[in-house]
Amino acid sequence: MDMDTIIADWKQNAEEHGERNLVFLRRLKMKDDRVVDRKAHRLHEEAFSIIDCTQCANCCKTIHPLLTEEDIQRIARHLGMDGADFRAEYLEVDDDGSLQMKGLPCPFLGTDNRCRIYEVRPADCVEYPHTDKEGFTFRTYGIAENSLVCPAVFYIVEQLRARSLKDRGR
Repeated sequence: MDMDTIIADWKQNAEEHGERNLVFLRRLKMKDDRVVDRKAHRLHEEAFSIIDCTQCANCCKTIHPLLTEEDIQRIARHLGMDGADFRAEYLEVDDDGSLQMKGLPCPFLGTDNRCRIYEVRPADCVEYPHTDKEGFTFRTYGIAENSLVCPAVFYIVEQLRARSLKDRGR
């Protein structure tokens, strides 16, 4: 499958398949975590070997990353600002009291869909979409939500589901 096909499939089917994929992901909790993590990690590698995030950048357009104090200091330093000025210009408090980027799309997203602070971007951005971490089955709600935002996550979930159906048929 090529990148254009994956993105088109995601755009056409992500919301329609959202409930089905959430049910599937919740059922993964009954499987061996290590096996699921290995499969998810392989599919993560596969997806990101095909997909160029700069062709989509939907995460930067629709999600407010949370920032740690370390993120704030690192980015502010990179921009030649102090932490207080950076907070005032770029951050807001979310409903949980955490600091998040103000406004969408991200103020650091360039017109070429590239991050202008990529080398110092927030840890939340570095770790997104969280499909290559251990504990895949413990993050089913987040992964289901991310499958609506990210074509790579949708691909990973769809492939996990399709391959598990195929394995069951053996």
